[in-house]
Amino acid sequence: MSVINPQTLISPHRILFLNHASKKDVLLELSENLAAAPQIKNRQELAAEILKREELMSTAIGCGIAIPHVRLSSVTDLVVSVGISRVNIVDFNPLDDESVRLVFMIAAAQSQHIYYLQTLSWFSKKLKDKELRDALLAAQTPDEVYRLLTE
Repeated sequence: MSVINPQTLISPHRILFLNHASKKDVLLELSENLAAAPQIKNRQELAAEILKREELMSTAIGCGIAIPHVRLSSVTDLVVSVGISRVNIVDFNPLDDESVRLVFMIAAAQSQHIYYLQTLSWFSKKLKDKELRDALLAAQTPDEVYRLLTE
């Protein structure tokens, strides 16, 4: 079982500060950011599949967090984009009714099932820490967010 190394998962280039109240706008901006990564070979497929996945079931996990995720054959290796929203994203339909402000988008290769599940689990566990969530929301730069997530 591989251990998740946050330094290889997260890059300051993949951390965005967002100002969208709409889930679709957030998902499209993050997928566009993710599509700039060399691991993503088809930006249209990524955006379409992220939106389709979200229509099936909300990826909001509570505590103001959503983790939209897909596995695609056009992705060569797992890559993550982080969105810190300056406004409440109103239409994620979280189970706890807490508006989403932290979004962690994961795209993985079709063959990375276990690593993909481990990554989802790593984020879910790490983000249970309210102090960390508050610090992420207060962060002013991508480097600050990167440090918070990787320390």
